[in-house]
Amino acid sequence: MDQPQHGRYRKPLASKFTARRMRLLTERIERITVDHLDAMEKAGPPTDLVTAFARPIPAVMICELLGVPYQDRGSFQENVESFMSGETSDEDLIAAVTATYDYLTALVAAKRTHPTDDVLSELTDTDLTDDELRGMALVLLAAGLDTTANMLALGTFALLRHPEQLAALRADPALTDHAIEELLRYLSVAKTFMRAALEDVELAGRTIEAGQVVVASFHTANRDPERFTDPHALDLHRRVDGHLAFGHGAHLCLGAQLARVEMRVAFPALINRFPTLRLAVPAEEVALRPETADIYGVKSLPITWDV
Repeated sequence: MDQPQHGRYRKPLASKFTARRMRLLTERIERITVDHLDAMEKAGPPTDLVTAFARPIPAVMICELLGVPYQDRGSFQENVESFMSGETSDEDLIAAVTATYDYLTALVAAKRTHPTDDVLSELTDTDLTDDELRGMALVLLAAGLDTTANMLALGTFALLRHPEQLAALRADPALTDHAIEELLRYLSVAKTFMRAALEDVELAGRTIEAGQVVVASFHTANRDPERFTDPHALDLHRRVDGHLAFGHGAHLCLGAQLARVEMRVAFPALINRFPTLRLAVPAEEVALRPETADIYGVKSLPITWDV
């Protein structure tokens, strides 16, 4: 959306996703992470990192931010996964989207009547309609769950395929922030977005006329050799500045700081809990999500470790 519609929706959300507020969630994210690592250790290897670790952490966080009751989270997350996977039949896709919309409609009504300590309840104090709140909740859900889940799984896959980089991260915790930014650049799980020019723009000797739609490839930009030296290499020591994994400008991802906090906690916790972590299958057998999926990632990531 463009202004003024864009501002109407973004402004009330922006104050809910500040860097400071997201940092305050660190302790809760650490607890959720430890709980899932404990469960993995208790169950023993091998396991699928996607279902055991990568998906549950952002799922719990986004459900808590939206105020989804604990007993509803299983079916809620299952429906969301159905329409985000890129592999659901048309019939099942419609059923999953309908079920999610119906659930969010009831959730918004419940928050208006009995607000709790969550973002959705706070938004009921604005002039947003029930339909608008439901739509915003759906966007937050899709953007805050699938993206980070795939960064955690795909990021771990990338580290396991580059053992020298994984060893460097284990040896130097101070490298964590650089590692996260490099993984965001290197993987670019949100692949492309469309944008419409509001006015004529001259770019690289070509004119993009007002009203024309362009497809922006974040992945291509983040591998631009004019911007990044040896861009196809994963280098956790790289000082990444200006990558586009979260977009840019007025539409910069609102959840960027939440995603960073989740990764800042989860990656070190995982690799330090299991020093012998490794793939349980050859790398070429790891199934990637189809190209039709909105977000790049792995379907599953079989891992194992020494006990």
